[in-house]
Amino acid sequence: MARLIYSAIMSLDGYIADADGRFEWAAPDEEVHAFVNELERPVGTYLYGRRMYQTMRYWETAHTVANRRPVSLDFARIWQAADKIVYSTTLQTPDTDRTRVESEFDPVQVRKLKKAADRDLTVGGARLAAQAIAAELVDEYQLFVVPVVVGGGTRALPDQVRFDLALAEERRFGSGTVYLRYRPA
Repeated sequence: MARLIYSAIMSLDGYIADADGRFEWAAPDEEVHAFVNELERPVGTYLYGRRMYQTMRYWETAHTVANRRPVSLDFARIWQAADKIVYSTTLQTPDTDRTRVESEFDPVQVRKLKKAADRDLTVGGARLAAQAIAAELVDEYQLFVVPVVVGGGTRALPDQVRFDLALAEERRFGSGTVYLRYRPA
């Protein structure tokens, strides 16, 4: 059975985007990006909300942009090779390969997907992740804490949900970013 992983790059005060929706402060440097690539390599399917999908679809054509860093090109290949499921009531058809749209997030279907998959899945986007967390579907949390305080915005973890976690791994990067991997306790 595959794992469902929630991975997020967040500010020290727990936000994935600031109050204006900006997240340029979260852009990983080369060291962090290379580490992310290794975490993403075993992923076979990305589960996205519409907004996260619209942000991530950049990677469909990132390899065509001049002067891309090798670490970025590597991530583009990883992303393009994976399947994507986008949960949206407004998006009708995807504009990337290996992508399908579902109108609603169904925990029962995601459990079936996890059982049938031979590669891990990730859930991306705070709102969609909140649904997966509330349904107790998330098997692992991969959190990258960036040394910045943004003071408000989109929270990385949901309010009104209680769960205990056990630290499985930690790593500190030269930029001051800290990686924390947790599993449900």
